[in-house]
Amino acid sequence: MLLPVVGLGMNSAMDDMSLIQQRHHLVVRELGSEIDLEIGPGDDDPSFSHTPLINVPPQESSADDHDENKNMPLISQLPGDDQELLKSLPAKRKKKVVKRWREEWADTYKWAYVDVKEGTTRIFCSICREYGRKHRRNPYGNEGSRNMQMSALEEHNNSLLHKEALRLQMASKDKIVAEKPIYVKALMSKSAGSIVEAAIKRDPNELEFIQSVQEVIHALERVISKNTGYVNTMERLLEPERTVIFRVPWVDDRGEMHVNRGYRVQFNQTLGPCRGGLRFHPLMNLSTAKFLGFQQTLRTALSPYRLGGASGGSDFDPKGKSDNEIMHFCQSYMDELYRYISPDKDLPSEEMGVGTREMGFLYGQYRRLAGHSQGSFTGPRLNWSGSSLRTEATGYGLVFFAQLILADMNKELKGLRCAVSGSGKIAMHVLEKLIAYGALPITVSDSKGYLVDEDGFDFMKLSFLRDIKAQHRTLRDYSKTYARAKYYDEAKPWNERCDVAFPCASQNEIDHSDAINLVNSGCRILVEGSNMPCTPEAMDVLKGANVLIAPSIAAGTGGVVAGELELKEYNLNWAPEDFETKLQEAMKQTYQRALKAAVEFGYQKESPEALIHGAVISAFLTIASSMSEQGCV
Repeated sequence: MLLPVVGLGMNSAMDDMSLIQQRHHLVVRELGSEIDLEIGPGDDDPSFSHTPLINVPPQESSADDHDENKNMPLISQLPGDDQELLKSLPAKRKKKVVKRWREEWADTYKWAYVDVKEGTTRIFCSICREYGRKHRRNPYGNEGSRNMQMSALEEHNNSLLHKEALRLQMASKDKIVAEKPIYVKALMSKSAGSIVEAAIKRDPNELEFIQSVQEVIHALERVISKNTGYVNTMERLLEPERTVIFRVPWVDDRGEMHVNRGYRVQFNQTLGPCRGGLRFHPLMNLSTAKFLGFQQTLRTALSPYRLGGASGGSDFDPKGKSDNEIMHFCQSYMDELYRYISPDKDLPSEEMGVGTREMGFLYGQYRRLAGHSQGSFTGPRLNWSGSSLRTEATGYGLVFFAQLILADMNKELKGLRCAVSGSGKIAMHVLEKLIAYGALPITVSDSKGYLVDEDGFDFMKLSFLRDIKAQHRTLRDYSKTYARAKYYDEAKPWNERCDVAFPCASQNEIDHSDAINLVNSGCRILVEGSNMPCTPEAMDVLKGANVLIAPSIAAGTGGVVAGELELKEYNLNWAPEDFETKLQEAMKQTYQRALKAAVEFGYQKESPEALIHGAVISAFLTIASSMSEQGCV
């Protein structure tokens, strides 16, 4: 979506040709504010500034055209009186190309436009369509001498227009702006609607958090209508108990200093100490931390254990960093965080961008600062504590949950085509367990596109995929070895024919069009591996098509179960069979609790919304009961 950024105004007309050398005013409207720029004579050349604002190839003008017209003012841009003044001046020799040239460069001062790239608002230079990078295209086209082209390149790069585009881009690089207003669904209950309105009024810019609140309130509408006292309970629940925001300074391998922002949101500890992941990702912000913490609070309440929920992380990007740089960052992050965590208060776990390496550095610094080794942030290493299947638990749990849904339909996973997104820890373990149960997983994805193998992945192919990821290679390399596989750039796997979908990448990865593709592809069950993977519009499409949705707060409880087994029985090294038995039993309890709550509040067991509403209702009632017992705290 392009936002209007530029308006052009000119001072009053002068009496002679000095009109051409007067100062222009550019008014840049950005995010509700205006910036008035003055451009002096000679600072800009009209021939450099034209380009269509979006996706239209620029028309080329020859060097001859430029020579004929480089001193001609753009009459189409001047006020009426100024145009009359210029018309009275002596006319230059004209050719047929003059009119075409003038039309092509009519929008001289539309030098910048706003677009969203990788979730961040960028201000692009209209000439080169780049931000923060050098000009890559000759504005005169491919004709003309090399000296002329190089002169044009140099003049453009040094022009005030281009520099101002870069300055504004740098000023706005950290601002994440929504492409559209908050999507607000209508509620039947006025009481439920008041909760959503209050949340939007309090945190209007926290889009992810508002979205998760709306999903929960919709699921609780029947509960709130029966007991309006839950309105106050929900309002208290939606305010985190503790939010910690801190700076994380660190030094890279070149000796340069950097600073990132760290977060930890301890959302609710009514049921017990907090559990929740740490996410290191450039787009991590307070809204994301709050929505993840809210989801984790409901997930832990639905699990067999009495636990609270938390989340956190940083806008640090571990990609491309050395082990030494990541160690320095993790140690600096823990220097602040250790004050707020302990085994009986809050223990972090792995999340996006945080794996065994990062957790090892974090735990080592925590142990050093705290002066003890009680508790562990992760359990993949036997020489620390806990089982050897901690990292597999979430992915395995998703497949176990899908198996429970299919068993109630008198079906099984064997032979079913499964579309999986993502290629991280959760996605890979989903693939592993699907293969073990005889299903046919056909896709994985990364940030650049997705890979599809019509023959399906097997254990040998899965091992190859893991090698590719471990070596930081692209999924495209897989198709070089397996000829029947294809990799599609800038695409998602949801248009591939499938029976069950496992979105395991990130929040809002399935939008309205993706949901339509899923329905048309034959998908009947969607198991949420990532937190809130569907946009509100996508959820409406899937529900309308009777696609059964297993929410992440229920299907993703495997990680919570494994973490508690690890802490409570850390002296035992579980055999894989014993661990899976306990995990399956915990997933079964979670599934039955969700269905029971849904039926009690009038949702049919076969309804596509049954598990969504039932999981939220069961978790909320558990938390609300304890909040009521503990009073106003």
